[in-house]
Amino acid sequence: QVHLVESGGGLVQPGGSLRLSCAASRSFVSFDAMGWFRQAPGKERELVARITTSGIANVADSVKNRFTISRDNAKNTVYLQMGSLKPEDTAVYYCNARMSLSDYWGQGTQVTVSP
Repeated sequence: QVHLVESGGGLVQPGGSLRLSCAASRSFVSFDAMGWFRQAPGKERELVARITTSGIANVADSVKNRFTISRDNAKNTVYLQMGSLKPEDTAVYYCNARMSLSDYWGQGTQVTVSP
């Protein structure tokens, strides 16, 4: 069983920054990749950023140059540093871990970007 615990969401003004954290119950090397998805009201869940165990990271075009994904192997934690936030970034952000073709999800953390 895999448990993922997110933290760091909240309310921020446009142009502001937030850092999300996702702590996994297993070593990062157990996974093929870890990443962040988001789901806004009335929209489908979409990939925001993902990083593989070999360190290859990819970021969605909509957040490129604003968001950065990183990891701390010693803490089994993945981070999403979000900058220059826009109202359209408002969503529930979910941590994801992929292992042997299975996906595991955190409970989600709300990010609201509003004046």
